Amino acid sequence: MGQPLSVLKVGIIGCGNIAAQYLDTFSRLDSVELVAVADLVPERAAEVAARVPGVRALSIDELLAESTIRLVVNLTIPAAHAEVAQRIIAAGKEVYTEKPLTADVASASDVLDAAAAAGVWVGCAPDTVLGTGLQTARKAVDDGLIGTPISATATMMTAGHERWHPNPDFYYLPGGGPLLDMGPYYVSALIQLLGPVTSVVGAGSRTRDERVIGSGPRAGERIPVEVFTHITGVLTHESGALSTLVMSFDTVATKASNIEVHGEAGSLVVPDPNRFDGEVQRRGLGETEWETLPVSAGYVDAGRGVGIHDRAVAGASDARASGTVGFHSLDVMLSVLRAAEEGTSIGVESTCERPTPVALSQL
Repeated sequence: MGQPLSVLKVGIIGCGNIAAQYLDTFSRLDSVELVAVADLVPERAAEVAARVPGVRALSIDELLAESTIRLVVNLTIPAAHAEVAQRIIAAGKEVYTEKPLTADVASASDVLDAAAAAGVWVGCAPDTVLGTGLQTARKAVDDGLIGTPISATATMMTAGHERWHPNPDFYYLPGGGPLLDMGPYYVSALIQLLGPVTSVVGAGSRTRDERVIGSGPRAGERIPVEVFTHITGVLTHESGALSTLVMSFDTVATKASNIEVHGEAGSLVVPDPNRFDGEVQRRGLGETEWETLPVSAGYVDAGRGVGIHDRAVAGASDARASGTVGFHSLDVMLSVLRAAEEGTSIGVESTCERPTPVALSQL
């Protein structure tokens, strides 16, 4: 373990909509070779395999027994992440899981412990933080272009996914909500920019107990809401910087930047952390105009799955989209929810190393 691989042979378990984005990325990589796919619904696996010459559709057991596969991409639903990850680890293979790592801290800890005992690497999305957008912003912070960072804001505000999603139930049940749905992108970005989090405070609200599905065959059907649909948190980073997080399914619209970082000598506007690219803007103290910074870091033209490429070229010890970062991100989000429920400050027990920066690199 830990040595860079020339070609990392992988399999995919879970052939839902997100799989297509991984297939697109893998098709552009020399570092990763997709060998096989599997799904509880065999027809889904067959459809995905048909898109890529040479890729086989297997059962889950067959895929886990395939000796040529070193890493398995876990694209199952979040509720199944822990169980599937444990099966992959038990088969002696590395696992890269879509966000979140698991649905709760205890099961996520169990996954990391099992992987450590087996001597296999665990990775976790999102890997959007490895693209040119976030990495250019990170380089600006590291290069001192805004001075010592003091604070950040992270904002995701919509009117709710039931307006467009034909089966939005899970967004409003335990394990769902705006923070656990979109928060991984924002919290992972804040960790990249400002480092790990030591404590949080939070507050949450729920505007109504039901939502109405707005599209598809179930349009007009009412579904229950059992989670906070508007969350505000303040994260205290180990560095002392404070990040304010607002995640909402209760707003009409916003003109707020997705992320802003403020330092003693300047401010940055950071692009959408759910994208791999985007403009980074800076304004210095005493200046009157915002400047767009040149792209200066990150994987160019990246897509979902670039974290697996990073594992292949950097090696397990230096791979940036790691399970440790995924675990800390999950712990931070669940701590915000707990703080909102209890009305108190919560210490975040986990931590992680701030991932190393990504030099400007072409896939």
